Amino acid sequence: MADIFIIGGGVNGCGIARDAAGRGLSVVLAEKGDLAGATSSSSTKLFHGGLRYLEYFEVRLVRESLREREVLLRAMPHIAWPMRFVLPYDPEMRFDAHTPAAQLLGRVMPWLKGRRPAWMIRAGLAVYDALGGRKILPPTKSLDLTRDIAGRPLKPGFARAFEYSDVWVEDSRLVILNARDAEARGASIRTRTEVIGARRDADHWTVTTRRPDGTQQEVRARILINAGGPWVSEVLASRLGINSAEHVRLVRGSHIVTRKLFDHDRCYFFQGADGRIIFAIPYEGEFTLIGTTDHEHTGDPSQAVCTPEEQDYLCAFASDYFKQPVTRDDIVWTYSGVRPLYDDGQKSATAATRDYVLSLDTAGAPLLNVFGGKITTYRRLAEGAMARLAPHLPADSGPWTAGVPLPGGDFPVDRFEGLVIELQAEYPFLPEEWARRLARAYGTEAHKLLDGARAAADLGRDFGATLTEAELRWLHAAEFARTAEDVVWRRSKLGLRLSAEQIAAIDDWMRAQPDPAPPS
Repeated sequence: MADIFIIGGGVNGCGIARDAAGRGLSVVLAEKGDLAGATSSSSTKLFHGGLRYLEYFEVRLVRESLREREVLLRAMPHIAWPMRFVLPYDPEMRFDAHTPAAQLLGRVMPWLKGRRPAWMIRAGLAVYDALGGRKILPPTKSLDLTRDIAGRPLKPGFARAFEYSDVWVEDSRLVILNARDAEARGASIRTRTEVIGARRDADHWTVTTRRPDGTQQEVRARILINAGGPWVSEVLASRLGINSAEHVRLVRGSHIVTRKLFDHDRCYFFQGADGRIIFAIPYEGEFTLIGTTDHEHTGDPSQAVCTPEEQDYLCAFASDYFKQPVTRDDIVWTYSGVRPLYDDGQKSATAATRDYVLSLDTAGAPLLNVFGGKITTYRRLAEGAMARLAPHLPADSGPWTAGVPLPGGDFPVDRFEGLVIELQAEYPFLPEEWARRLARAYGTEAHKLLDGARAAADLGRDFGATLTEAELRWLHAAEFARTAEDVVWRRSKLGLRLSAEQIAAIDDWMRAQPDPAPPS
C-alpha cells in the first residue's frame, strides 16, 4: 500500500510527489497525459511576486512569492535566471477602478482620478523590494529612457521608467525535473495513466487507473491528493463521486510569440488604459513573448486557444508602447492555458485570488484537494500539503526541499557561463549556441546526455535545430517524453525552429521506441 496517491502531473502534483518521496514516503502519481501538459506549460514563465497583486492587498501571497524567487533560483540555475523588468512611466497611468487600492485612493486622494503618480509607483516597487528580502537580485532603479537602450523601441512620449527584478523560469522543465527527482527518490511517476475512479474506505483509498491500451490497475493508498489543476472539480465529482462546495474558477491566459521586437535582454512591464498589465519578454533568442490575458473560460481546459480577439488585444496593447506597431503578421506562435483559480466570489477574472487553498477532507481516508496556486509558490504549497497531512502519515524527516537542487542544477547561480565554456572545452564540436541550449535545458546533466561524444556524428541522427538522436533517447528514457509534441513544445521550444516535416520525423522516431514495462 502506498502512503500517498496523487492525481495530476502539473507543477503542484509533481512538487508534492518530490517533497513526499524525499521524506521517505511511498508515492504514486498518475497523469492522464504528459507531465505539464496543460496549465503548467502555458504560463508567462516567471518566478515573481506579482507586482499588481499589491493593488489587491494580497501581501502574504506577494511576500511568500518574493521570498521564494531566490530559493528557487539557487535550486535550478540552469532553467531559471534573473531578469530585469522595465516599467515605462506615463502620467496618465491609472489603477483598475475595482481594486481595493484604487477604491481607497479614490476616497483619500480623489483629485488623482485613478491616475498613478510616479511617487506611488516608486513606493510600490520599494515595498516589492523590501518584501522579497533580496540577496541575489538587484534593487529597483530609475531609468532615463531618452538615454537608455531600453527607450529605443518605445514611442518618444516615454521618457522615464523604473527597472526592477524578477526571475524567468522554463515552466514545463520545472515540472519534468520535479518528477525526475521524485522518481529518483522512490516515487512511481505514471504518465498516460488516467484515474477513472476511486473507492474510499475508513483507512485507505483504492484507486483505479487505465492506460491508453485499456489496461486497468488498482492501487491502494492511505491518502489521496487531488492536484488535477483545471480538472480538480471534475475529479471530485466524476471520479470520486464527492459533492463539494469548493470550486475552481477557470481563467484563460493567452500569449503571443512574435518576431524579435527589441535588441536587449530586459523585459517590459506595460500598463494599459483598462488597468491591466502585460509583459513583453525576450524569448528563445529570436522572438518576443507577449502576454497575458484574463478571460473566464468555459468548456474543456485542454481545448483553450488564443482567440483572434485576444491576439488583437495583445497586439494593440503592445502597440500603445512600441514605435513599430505589432500586428498579427508579426505573430509566429500562440499558446493559451487555463488557470484554476480558487473561486473566492470576485466579480472579475482579474480580481480573483492567485493564492492557493489546501482543503482536507477526513470523512474517511484523507483526501487533500489543491485549489489554485502559481508556479512561484509550488514548493511552499508542497510543504503546506505535507504539513496538513502530517497527522495522517508515518513520522517523516520533515521539510527538506529549500536549497536542494533539482537535477542538473548543482552549480552556483553565477556559474552558468562557466558551464557553457566547460561543455565547449570537453566537446569542441559544439558551437556556442548549441552548448548554451544544452546547458540551459540540462545543466550539469548535459555531460550525461553527450556521453563522451567526440563528434556530432556520435550523437546519431540530426533532426534539425541541434536536436539529435542522443537527446531524443535521453528524453524518452529519463524525462517521460513519448511524442514529438512532448519534445518540441514541453521539454523544449524547438518547435519554433523546426518544420512540420522535421517534427513528423521526430514523432515517428519517438513512437517507434518501446514503452517501459507498466508498474506492477
